[in-house]
Order: sequence, then structure tokens, then C-alpha cells
Amino acid sequence: MDYVLQTDNLTKAYQKSKVVNHVSMHVKEGDIYGFIGRNGAGKTTFMRMVAGLAAPTEGSLKLFGSEALERQRKRIGTLIESPGIYPNMTARDNLEIIRRSFGIADRHAVGDMLEFVGLLDAGRKKVKNFSMGMKQRLGIGISLLRNPDFLILDEPINGLDPAGIKEVRELLLKLNQEKGITILISSHILGELSKIATRYGIIRDGILQEEFDAGELAERCRRCQKLVVSDAAHAVRILEEQLMITNYDVPEDGILRVFEHLEEAEKINRTLFSEGIEIRESYLAGQDLEGYFMDLLGGE
Repeated sequence: MDYVLQTDNLTKAYQKSKVVNHVSMHVKEGDIYGFIGRNGAGKTTFMRMVAGLAAPTEGSLKLFGSEALERQRKRIGTLIESPGIYPNMTARDNLEIIRRSFGIADRHAVGDMLEFVGLLDAGRKKVKNFSMGMKQRLGIGISLLRNPDFLILDEPINGLDPAGIKEVRELLLKLNQEKGITILISSHILGELSKIATRYGIIRDGILQEEFDAGELAERCRRCQKLVVSDAAHAVRILEEQLMITNYDVPEDGILRVFEHLEEAEKINRTLFSEGIEIRESYLAGQDLEGYFMDLLGGE
């Protein structure tokens, strides 16, 4: 399996406080990795260490399977905290300064990037007069100018209106699907993140709680009636033959999960009971996406 980023117990301490505490993260090639945590959880500090903007106190990391970090970081584009842009200049002038500082010989690179991020029509409008969404797209454009293979974005949709969020979301999907760029993105807007992320990492108080992919998340949040019964095999026959229920599973012996007709939970219970099935537990399980994330983050 090809990893774009692997960290091993990566730690950053300030005095006696560990802001990032032994984090071992795995970002696979082609991922849009959603990095989720509250303010102060350690997301930005972690990203700064990966980008080479802060030195780890402990631990190590690999980029593209290599420990030659200085060379591999040339393959990374970053937008951490706020975009480094000149407000009294146009988008084209901002990108032109970056092109020259990076030593990019292709003079068409700036125009091509403006078109790609949807700012070609901004003309001579100064960046200070841009909407938040336009500024974020310019910041992403700057991070893309060296054609990176890996993009690190810290809260790129924070503070945007719904139209701006949609613009940035569509741009990130385009980068991932058309250019094959792997993306590590942090965000507080969990519903939006779930529309694009293929994998997630949850950080709490500097500790990476767990990593899981989008399929696992969907399964964890799937609503069902969960039943603990005396005879699962008999109960399954009753579900199929009397209640015409086929959308169920038996994750382990004695446990049923029914994924349809949730509004008829009492009828299901009565029918099973009338056929001699002992029902030890019966309840609705699963939750919505934000509720699940809030549980992991330790929120109300």
C-alpha cells in the first residue's frame, strides 16, 4: 500500500504541554483525508510539522515513503492558517510573484492556474475586495503552482458562506479526481467534510483517537433496530416469512439488526414474541453524522 504520509508517534511539546501527542497517521495515495478535531486539539500544529514549519519534539514522519523530507516537501502544497497574499494586488500579480520566487519558467502557469481556480475573470480587482471564497481559491491556487502531489489545507472553508463552501468543495474534488492529488484537510464543518472525504482521523487533546474510511463511517452511522434474542435463526425466518423483511443482518450470534420498517419496531417485537422468541433487548441504534463525530470529540 502506497502512503503519501506516515507519522510514527509524532509529538510536539511546548514546555511540559504536549500539543500533539504521539500521533501515528496514515494518509494513502489518492485519499481526501478529513482531519477532525476541536480548536486547540493539535490539527494546525500537526500540519505545520508535516510541512516543515515546526520541528517535532519526538517521533518521525515519512513523505511518499521516504525520510528525505527536504526533497519530498517540494512535492507538497500547503494552505495553513490564512493565505499569504498581498491584499493591494490582483490575483494575477500575487500568483506572478509566487511563480518567480519558485523559479517556474512557464509564463502561462499563472493564467492556467487562474482559470483552474475560477479567477480568470477577476481582472484588475484587488484581492482586498475579494469575497472570502475567492481569497481561499486564490490561496489554494498559490499552493498548487508547483503542481504538488499532496495538498495540506487547514480549515479552507472556515468562515465561508454556503456559496463559497460549494466553490471550494467542487475545486477540491476536481483536484483529487482529475489531477490525482492526495489531500489532507481539516475542518469544523463536519457535514461538508463528509461530502468529499474518503478517510478520517479524529484528534482529541493532541491524541489521534482513531482512523477509519468513509465506508466504515457510513456503517457506524447506519440506523437500525437492534435486537438481542434467544434464537436468531428462528427470528430471521419470522422476519422473512411473516413480516416480509429482508434488509437485516446477524453480526453475531443472538443479535439481529433490522434496517427497514424502523417505524414498526413494536410490531416486530410483538410478532417475534408471539412466536416464542425471547427478546432480551430491543432499541434503535445508529445516529446522524455530526452526532457520531461529537461523541468521538467528547462534545455534547
